[in-house]
Amino acid sequence: MLAGIYSLVTAGIFLTLDAVDVAFTEAAVGAGIATMLMLGTLALTGHKQTPPRHSPVLPLMVVTITGVVLLWGTHDMPRFGDPDAPIHRHVAPRYIEESPTEIGLPNMVTSVLASYRGFDTLGEVVVVFTAGVGVLSLLGFRRRRPPRQDSESSKEESDG
Repeated sequence: MLAGIYSLVTAGIFLTLDAVDVAFTEAAVGAGIATMLMLGTLALTGHKQTPPRHSPVLPLMVVTITGVVLLWGTHDMPRFGDPDAPIHRHVAPRYIEESPTEIGLPNMVTSVLASYRGFDTLGEVVVVFTAGVGVLSLLGFRRRRPPRQDSESSKEESDG
């Protein structure tokens, strides 16, 4: 609960700094989804621990292979902070120079995320939503069925 409150206060600070997109994301993810996932986890988990039903070798192999592929994918990226990287030579100067006149927002980050990269931001929201649904489905919502009334069904069978 403290983390949710912290996220809500942080969202208010971002809103005061005219970073509306960051404030919205912090409120939705930090105060909203994270708090709901925590409460859902507490509601769905039991008090007793059950022994694992499978070997942890396969998940460990999948995580290791995924990590190696991700590291391999970053092999040809420019070094962090490299001033000759394409982002610093073409894209960033245009955003810095043209953003205030084209968009008219005081915060350049908000103008970039909301206008220039609006579809990308929408895609990130979809990814966060999908991750939340995936986590909730892994937790396994189970409907509780009312106990079956065996005495009434046996009574009807004997009468009929």
